[in-house]
Amino acid sequence: MIRQYLGALLVLAAGIAVAVMIIAAGPDLQQNQAPPKIPVVHAEPALPRWVQMTVDAHGEVLPKTESNLVSEVAGRVIAVAPEMVTGGFFARGDVLVEVERVDYEVALEQSRALLASARSELENAERDHRRAEELAETQSVSESLLDDALNRLTIAGASLRAAEASLSRAERDLARTRLTAPYDGRVRTEQVDVGQFVNRGETVATLYSIDYAEVRLPVRDVDLAYLPLSLARTGDGTPMPKVILRAEFAGAEHAWEAHVVRTEGELDPRTRMVNVIAQVPTPYEPVGNAPPLTVGLFVEAEIFGIWEENVLVVPRTALQEGNHVYVVAEDGRLSFRSVDVLRTTGESVYIRGGVETGEMICLSTLANAIEGQRVRPIAVEAT
Repeated sequence: MIRQYLGALLVLAAGIAVAVMIIAAGPDLQQNQAPPKIPVVHAEPALPRWVQMTVDAHGEVLPKTESNLVSEVAGRVIAVAPEMVTGGFFARGDVLVEVERVDYEVALEQSRALLASARSELENAERDHRRAEELAETQSVSESLLDDALNRLTIAGASLRAAEASLSRAERDLARTRLTAPYDGRVRTEQVDVGQFVNRGETVATLYSIDYAEVRLPVRDVDLAYLPLSLARTGDGTPMPKVILRAEFAGAEHAWEAHVVRTEGELDPRTRMVNVIAQVPTPYEPVGNAPPLTVGLFVEAEIFGIWEENVLVVPRTALQEGNHVYVVAEDGRLSFRSVDVLRTTGESVYIRGGVETGEMICLSTLANAIEGQRVRPIAVEAT
């Protein structure tokens, strides 16, 4: 049995010996280590500059002045102006509605007649009083008759004043039969037509002026620090901030220039916002290709505020934890710098200090970055 396997064992042993000899005679293999991986980051040069702060807001276009057109007399409507329709334009002094005048013309004539009668009574009372005084000087009339003459003179004078007041009211009522426009404006709604009877104090239309349009813009209290506005009563003549209003209208985006004219001066306790009022003159006289700034339009507003010096505007990704930024040196190593954060808005951060002009600021977020770490910067355009 042993002889049967002896040959196979010898062959196997010879093969192993040959393999050992080949491996021993081969070259020595050296294990190469992989080079360290250097992260690639985006960077931009630091370019401090003057920056004007802006505040974004939104609001609805409203008329500066809006009022109800109210009838001050009662009567039947006999005429309505063609402009007296919803959306109609009118000018100051235009007669918008006319009430029947006959009854008021009659009342005016009656008042004139009463005034003439009162004047005649006063003239008679004055003559009687002068005659009584002359007779009293010669003691030809009793004192009681002199008192009666004086009393009639006083009553006649009061009657004249009452007649004059009645005439003035009659003239005023007659004039009020024509309802005129108090300003250049537009009709929001109307509720009157020819033949309708209106009562004194009844509203026949709602009007608004077109000299100015206003937009109420809610601004956060923290953003007021970047606007040259004060809730105090100053009146020092400081120019108010400019505002650019933008809206999409008729399939295109348009812009209108406005200016802040005032603040409402009251902080909303729920939203912590103050309403800033921006005003646009002659909103229905379009400039260039811009359409009229129509009442009711919803607009986005950019309010231009104060200027700040030596400010860097960087993406939010450049600001690291603890108000630090990473500066990439010429040899590609990171340096940690502490900066002052002036403001954070949207995707941008306004910073100052800690970085010299021209130094490369790392814009990428690095996990577990350490001081002196090597990176491979890729330059991008400065913001």
